[in-house]
Amino acid sequence: MHYVRIIVSGLLGMLLLLQLPVLAKGGPEEGGYDNSLKGKVLDKSSHTPLVGATVYLPDLRVGVVADAAGAFFIKNLPKGKYAVEIHYIGYAGYTEVVNINGATTANFELSETLIEKNEVVVTGVNLATSVKKNPTPISVIRKEYLDDNIATNIIDAISKVPGVSQLSTGPAISKPFIRGLGYNRVVVVSDEVRQEGQQWGDEHGIEVDDYNVNKIEILKGPASLIYGSDALAGVINIMPPPPLPLGKVKGNVAANYLSNNGMIAYHADIAGNQNGFSWSAFGTQKWAHDYKNKYDGPVFNSRFNNTNYGATIGINKEWGYSRLSFTSFNQNLGLVEGERDSDGRFLKPVNDNGTADETVATDSDFKSYTMSVPKQKIVHQKLVWDNNLYLHNGGRLGVTLGYQQNERKEFGNVLLPDEPELYLQLRTFNYSLKYYLPEMHGWQTTVGVNGMQQQNKNLGEEFLIPAYNLFDVGGFAITRKSFNKLTLSGGLRFDNRSLHTKSLYLDEDGKPVNAPKDNGTTRFMAIDRNFSNVSGSVGLSYEASERVTLKLNAARGFRAPNISELAANGVHEGTIKYEYGNRDLKPEVSTQIDGGVEFNTQHVSMTANLFYNHINNFIFSRKLVNSAGADSIPAENNEEQYAAFKYQQSDANLYGGEFMLDIHPHPIDWLHFENTLSYVRGVAANGTDSTRYLPNIPAGRWVSELKGKFKKAGYLQNIYAGVQMDMTFRQNNVFTAYETETPTSGYTLLNAGVGADIVNKHSKTLFSLHFAVNNFTDVAYQNHLSRLKYGPVNEATGRTGVFNTGRNFSIKLAVPLEFK
Repeated sequence: MHYVRIIVSGLLGMLLLLQLPVLAKGGPEEGGYDNSLKGKVLDKSSHTPLVGATVYLPDLRVGVVADAAGAFFIKNLPKGKYAVEIHYIGYAGYTEVVNINGATTANFELSETLIEKNEVVVTGVNLATSVKKNPTPISVIRKEYLDDNIATNIIDAISKVPGVSQLSTGPAISKPFIRGLGYNRVVVVSDEVRQEGQQWGDEHGIEVDDYNVNKIEILKGPASLIYGSDALAGVINIMPPPPLPLGKVKGNVAANYLSNNGMIAYHADIAGNQNGFSWSAFGTQKWAHDYKNKYDGPVFNSRFNNTNYGATIGINKEWGYSRLSFTSFNQNLGLVEGERDSDGRFLKPVNDNGTADETVATDSDFKSYTMSVPKQKIVHQKLVWDNNLYLHNGGRLGVTLGYQQNERKEFGNVLLPDEPELYLQLRTFNYSLKYYLPEMHGWQTTVGVNGMQQQNKNLGEEFLIPAYNLFDVGGFAITRKSFNKLTLSGGLRFDNRSLHTKSLYLDEDGKPVNAPKDNGTTRFMAIDRNFSNVSGSVGLSYEASERVTLKLNAARGFRAPNISELAANGVHEGTIKYEYGNRDLKPEVSTQIDGGVEFNTQHVSMTANLFYNHINNFIFSRKLVNSAGADSIPAENNEEQYAAFKYQQSDANLYGGEFMLDIHPHPIDWLHFENTLSYVRGVAANGTDSTRYLPNIPAGRWVSELKGKFKKAGYLQNIYAGVQMDMTFRQNNVFTAYETETPTSGYTLLNAGVGADIVNKHSKTLFSLHFAVNNFTDVAYQNHLSRLKYGPVNEATGRTGVFNTGRNFSIKLAVPLEFK
């Protein structure tokens, strides 16, 4: 905590000192802040004004709405080049970099095309830029996509993006994988800070509310320059709704129902912006009973419920902006064990007059919304203070401070169902200081320092990982310059992570004691490790023509081993295994090269990306065997007889790519035909036949969608209807040694959806309605990254594990609210 106090004091002191010359400079009437942007937003064909179009500057968090003449005006801006993002319903988003110097005028023309072009991205770059100018592969998901597709959590919602998959433990728990890499190799950013829960665990999801999302950016490949250790696979940046334009007060009310697990969800939000003072608040609730599929029927204890809420206040003035946000994610969920009787019926634990027993689960059990053991309770609270200050020399200073507390409780004793056995409390302090230098000879450069301090405590009766203290610090520099059609970008970063744990000794009853002399046995040995490394990247984007863009990027990333990999020693209930850490693990170092091409016309959009990623000291878990060649079953604290797994290392190579083709054939421009294909293969550098392939590599996938989109028909607007084929190929390239992993059959799911905005005679939206069905042929399947695939054998059918969700209908209603 000593480090934290020093950093907080230093950052706050610098923040106050730098504000003084800025605030002392004076307002617009004194010539201090006379930079502004004005213009019009028009239809490109008819040149008519687009009333209500939004004009937004992502770097500055400021935006306005075009008036009845299509005109807009934004004042109190800093000098410099900034990406301007323009959106209007029914039109393709438009992006242009504008040089703001004094009273600046820029007019924008939008086209009625259904292919989104030149999206603005902020992830992994020093300043907001268009996808076209970013050399690294990046995908953008907007709220409209989330509304159109069925999902039970935020990672499930993006798992169809090419190159992205999910490791799941039932419908409520999903972990992101990017190009075959997951866990701590994927950094999730939310509200401008790294989301820090217990990312090392299979049954630990992402604690972000999927209704409080405006946009998601998915960066593929090593991206450690801004985010520090860990982002070997990439970054998922989940962005909440931005501040409303000046003078607006708006809200939304939404409800959703899923037929398969009876999920009921409600959400409400409201926000406003008056004279630069912005505020917002939201709340979400979900309830779901057990899901079902064709082979298993209802899957006992796959239920969950959520209660999430949050609020933000901020101010945007001539000196910059400041935002303070708070979110609270609260989830209860069952853990599926998959135990069945000889007739294939799921068993549930019961309290039989003070004795723990099991009985057959009934129909009323499957329809119950009440939690059963084993279960988890997760509470994740986060407070973030984000600041951006305009300096008199044309530069900017960004200061972000965050505090997160993640509490994870596991309950497994049916006799004491409300007393946690495993109780982990993780507290994280995030800090970041960035200086955006004034543009020099066309170079846009950012330097900074960021990191985090963590403290993890064991407050329960069971111990899987030791209590620990972690401190991260890293410095970086990123720069970019455009030469006509060529954009160069790159940077360097140095990171240092220190990790300290204490020894833990347990007596015969599993209670902590001070030392072995107190008849204690060693559960955890003390660890004192330091990890440091240099990361870097260099890339280019070349606009070969108006339609073709070529990209090339090389990057080096770094990941320190996590606490579970180093020190785990205990039963991991959610993963159905006993885990051993390895205190001698070395850091992973990734060297990756990406190449891509983009082709865009009014009616066709095509993207292709290839990558090769070499990882030194790749860390993975494998099953242990005893001297007889059978599963190694630790006796201590392992009543369920779970097999043992231990972490080890090997150099690894991953390669593959993604392909996307989107067609709007002329003259039927309303028709939308999109195909995406993704593939990754992971191999150990010196593996044998059974250890050649890396574990947890997703199968190849082909998603094809045919959708019709229509602007307006009577009282319906933004109408869509579509069908989708989601084909996952068989995965035979698995880590078969010691029966760690088994092959998975391929499958094809068929999905469909229809929706529209219902409007009044003035074209004002009254409400939006979305209908969808996933897996409407009710295919029984197991995803290769489903942890439930490795559940017990169903003796009645001979099938191993539990299958994924069957046919699922959804209806979603959203009502926009606007106040004067």
